[in-house]
Amino acid sequence: MSRNNEDRLGLKAKDTGSPAIAQQGTDFSFATPTEFAALPSKGRYYPEDHPCHNKEEVEIRYMTAKDEDILTSAALIKNGTAIDRFLQNVILDKSIVLESLLVGDKNALMVAARITGYGEDYDVNITCPNCYTPQETRFRLDELDVYGGQGYEDAGITASDKGTFFMDMPASKVKVEVKLMTGKDENYLHNLALTKKKKKLPESGLTDQFTRMIVSVNGNEKSSMIRSYVDNMPAKDSKFLRTNYFKVVPNVDMRQDFKCQSCGFDQELEVPFSANFFWPK
Repeated sequence: MSRNNEDRLGLKAKDTGSPAIAQQGTDFSFATPTEFAALPSKGRYYPEDHPCHNKEEVEIRYMTAKDEDILTSAALIKNGTAIDRFLQNVILDKSIVLESLLVGDKNALMVAARITGYGEDYDVNITCPNCYTPQETRFRLDELDVYGGQGYEDAGITASDKGTFFMDMPASKVKVEVKLMTGKDENYLHNLALTKKKKKLPESGLTDQFTRMIVSVNGNEKSSMIRSYVDNMPAKDSKFLRTNYFKVVPNVDMRQDFKCQSCGFDQELEVPFSANFFWPK
């Protein structure tokens, strides 16, 4: 992922002009503080009728003990909806439906919400890729970079006026149009994988993802055409699509520097999403 045109992932406090807790006689009035979380997309790829159209940030409230009830609900954890339910709760603008957000914007809100609850420090166990020594490593979530999705032009990718992107496949020589995936697409793929596992069907995560992100093949938008191309896609095209798709996606860059305490190995690693992210010790 290109690091051009990046900003740090950060939160901007809202000045409410009043303390979070105000005493009124013998009672207390509680006002949960809020923050503005930056959207990697800056609202560029949402339709005009979407509440995030051209919106650079979304206001969220701080995590509360009630939110922790959601995150620790055994039923919600089991069906995989705990984090989504929590995120929907902390977004102040209730016209924003979480699953309608671009995946990168949703990721940014997830990191921002976690910071409001448990702070910028994220402690996680990492196994050194060089000496294989396990160790606890501290990452700083407020130092993650934001990638705005502008690094695709050098790859010969062109943008349409409807927020999609055209790529010329190197092996098949077809022109593929792709869209930026949303939380709805993410949930669809997750549920599809669970269904296939339950029915003991072969895994097809990569081709299912391609089928979901591709809008047209040589201008043909029929689902049967897209499925046929994906099923017969040359490996060279597959690699090209996987590599270049991330160049168009505005997202949080989850890479950060790691230095092994044992052998001194120094490398940039992907910050893992472990149980400690929303369920710290």
